[in-house]
Amino acid sequence: MDVAPYLDSPEKGDAGLSALARGVVGSEILRIAGEIRAIRAKGFPVCDLTIGDFDPKYFPIPQELLDGTREALESGQTNYPPAEGILPLREAVARLYERDLGLAYPVDSVVIAAGARPLLYGAYRTLVDPGETVIYPVPTWNNNHYAYLSGARGVPVIVSAASNFFPTPDQLREHLSTARLLILNSPLNPTGTVISKEALTAITTMVVEENRRREATKGKPLYFVFDQVYWTLTFGKATHHTPVALVPESAPYVIFLDAISKSFCATGMRVGWGVMPPAVRRRMSDILGHVGAWAPKAEQVGVAALLNQPEAISAYRDSVRGKLVQRLEALYRGVMDMKNDGFPVDAIEPQGAIYLSARFDLFGRTVNGTAVKTNDDVRRLLLGAGIGVVPFQAFGLAGDTGWFRLAAGAVSLDDIAAAFPRLRALLLAAASTPASAAR
Repeated sequence: MDVAPYLDSPEKGDAGLSALARGVVGSEILRIAGEIRAIRAKGFPVCDLTIGDFDPKYFPIPQELLDGTREALESGQTNYPPAEGILPLREAVARLYERDLGLAYPVDSVVIAAGARPLLYGAYRTLVDPGETVIYPVPTWNNNHYAYLSGARGVPVIVSAASNFFPTPDQLREHLSTARLLILNSPLNPTGTVISKEALTAITTMVVEENRRREATKGKPLYFVFDQVYWTLTFGKATHHTPVALVPESAPYVIFLDAISKSFCATGMRVGWGVMPPAVRRRMSDILGHVGAWAPKAEQVGVAALLNQPEAISAYRDSVRGKLVQRLEALYRGVMDMKNDGFPVDAIEPQGAIYLSARFDLFGRTVNGTAVKTNDDVRRLLLGAGIGVVPFQAFGLAGDTGWFRLAAGAVSLDDIAAAFPRLRALLLAAASTPASAAR
């Protein structure tokens, strides 16, 4: 029986949904990805710099992880794992943090989940009541959506290239006294920038001082979520630091988020972990357990085996960083060569993660019959030239600044080389029209 005639139209169906469902905003990145698929289906070449992922052709997962997961599947490790994660993996994470970051956490501080995404959302649900304040910089990844979904009062702090796309202590100071949660991510998605030791020390010290004030007044603590899912991917002079290593007194208030998705190019295997005060960990485990947000057991077994092999991990990291640096440097040099030739573009030298921040200031021009007024106008022009990028608006930043995220994990060096002649042709077309709205 064909049931389609009995189904409601999308418009009518929305009327029966919750206010939360009606108000949620879908992923801008996924929408852009759909446009790219449609263009490719017509046979047009696209250098896809939109997806924060790795193409396994260029970035396969570690052989040790593959072998360990296969062995776990073959031995029947296909049942439910504990809600907090299997003990061997939690122990391996604790050893990893002590070995590589100098942080000796008890196993009771570690929770395993299906990637870092549910852990970030879990932090909102564990620590924030509806109406309480969460501070995060913009651009940032998904915090605007999670604030909405949890009923939190999101306070976006607008950052810019002038501060390396991180908030300054002065920007945060006015908000900390009323906040329940501060969230920072370094290396940062979408900008690929890394917070400085000095800035992180100052911000973490402010968190400690605010909590001392609250202890005296019996107030709820201010927690600091530090998303370091890209921490193994830093380049050049950039160095990763952690709040707890810099300010040990912050340990009762810091929640680390991490995963294999970026460090081991295993985005689809969905294994992540949080490291935090044990009391917070226990409640987060309860919440995530109710929604089944645990990582598959076989993958947990495979990750535990990998994390206990430091030499294999070191060799793998070196290989991945080398290939990423090649791609990010090729993108950066290509943009800066055009800047030096007088085109209205700019970029920030690669520091970390898998992203390059690039600016295309085509506003006020008419290019190929299109009046360029917004970031999305620029994005569509670039896509027409076979280059897929994501505007910073997809990461909560309002306003049209010309800044875009370029992701380097799913393209080849040949893809990048082929894209720049098309980009130059587009910019030459833009140069033939006057800029009436300089920014």
